[in-house]
Amino acid sequence: MKQRSMVAEVVGAIRHDVGTLSAQTVTDVRAIQRRYSKVLIEASPATILAIADSLLSDGSWPERVVACEMLVRRPDAMAQLSETAVDRWGKGLADWGSVDLYGVTIAGVAWRGRRVSDEQVMKWARSSNRWRRRLALVATVPLNSRARGGAGDTIRTLAVCRSLVDDRDDMVVKALSWALRELSKRDRESVARFIHQEESRLAPRVRREVKSKLETGRKLRRRGGPGDD
Repeated sequence: MKQRSMVAEVVGAIRHDVGTLSAQTVTDVRAIQRRYSKVLIEASPATILAIADSLLSDGSWPERVVACEMLVRRPDAMAQLSETAVDRWGKGLADWGSVDLYGVTIAGVAWRGRRVSDEQVMKWARSSNRWRRRLALVATVPLNSRARGGAGDTIRTLAVCRSLVDDRDDMVVKALSWALRELSKRDRESVARFIHQEESRLAPRVRREVKSKLETGRKLRRRGGPGDD
């Protein structure tokens, strides 16, 4: 009962503080996250998970930012994440900003740490919901991004990419390009081989952006000059 009361109090305070922001910029929202992370530095992993659960289950986008970044900064809480929670928190996401935030901070990190199974990520990839399919691809980014602690995982990344190679939904196509470009920083040869093998099936955007990344180190080419990240 004491923990439940504390969680409700903290969640209420976070929502109040988010609500008082005039512009709700990422910088301002992150300032709130940092403040509460300091306040909760001695809180148990269970308490952090309960706060995140409340904010991620029915929170606004700024509240989700606070929850995701608060949680990812507590490895002890991340280590107790369940696959059920990660899947449930991802339901209802219906815009690229929310999906990408969740994919790179929570879903992908949990998958990398084997808190989420390969089978679950492939379920997202097979979903009829465009945002679940995008989430599967975005979740590969923390596997390969040095900035996000990834050591590289060609096998799991290309398995997801191959499952969505024929998808022509714009949100999925853009995420496929991102996933391949991020892997190319770790395993250029495997990405080049994938592009060669699947060239006839890939969307033109994916072929263009990934080839440019492989050849110039940039996402796009400028006419008469280098590409543009």
